[in-house]
Amino acid sequence: MAVGLLVLGGGNMGSALVSGLIRAGWSAEDVAVIDPSEGCRSALASRHPALGVHPAAIAGMAEGGDAVLAVKPDAADGACRSIATAGARRVLSVAAGVATARLESWLPEGTPVVRAVPNTPALVGAGVAAMSGGSHVRAEDLDWAERVLRAVGSVVRLSERHLDAVTGLSGSGPAYVFLVAEALVEAGVLSGLPRDVAGTLVTETLRGSAALLAEDGADPALLRASVTSPGGTTSAGLRALEARAVRSAFLEAVASATERSRQLGHAHG
Repeated sequence: MAVGLLVLGGGNMGSALVSGLIRAGWSAEDVAVIDPSEGCRSALASRHPALGVHPAAIAGMAEGGDAVLAVKPDAADGACRSIATAGARRVLSVAAGVATARLESWLPEGTPVVRAVPNTPALVGAGVAAMSGGSHVRAEDLDWAERVLRAVGSVVRLSERHLDAVTGLSGSGPAYVFLVAEALVEAGVLSGLPRDVAGTLVTETLRGSAALLAEDGADPALLRASVTSPGGTTSAGLRALEARAVRSAFLEAVASATERSRQLGHAHG
């Protein structure tokens, strides 16, 4: 019996999507995962006993169903051949840097392909993804892909030309935030706080600040100003950050990551 959704790749993102979909009410019996790694298959099978996990695609196993491509970029070509073998009718790809035109060239003619750039907070259901459709995609295909991605976070729709910038901003963004957290914990220790206390203070400060930012219409500049009293402690701290060009460093970080994403995309092309 064919499954409704075939997931190629049982690593972090693939398993996060599967777990998110099952939490959202999708039947584990209607989903199958293909991964050559016995470790990945065992982890998924123990987490979701009703889930089908296989080392390779079987002919017709997703006939008339859908597929998610969640493999490393250098494995995308072979995974697309597996999707064709399985008979899936459309594909959502989260393979980093692989353009929709390239994926379409590896799939049966006319296969709708939606490309997405998610980020690692999807692992805890708090990710954000940008997505764009290929040349054969219809509105219903975009709606389907968005439903899948919303199982692990929020979604925005963009043209594909913007996806490198998305990679540089939100794809790499968690690493920037973790670096800030790491530095703040060290700053707390340097100021005399126990490391565990500093860690708790930083984590909860980031959590609360993100909640404030998530409020409708929140403007980060206005929120920053609301915390900054004239001549106060926050003003002194911000002055030190601006003197060391921290704002410029973030601008350069996103620009550099965006350019690297473009380079990798050309390499995969």
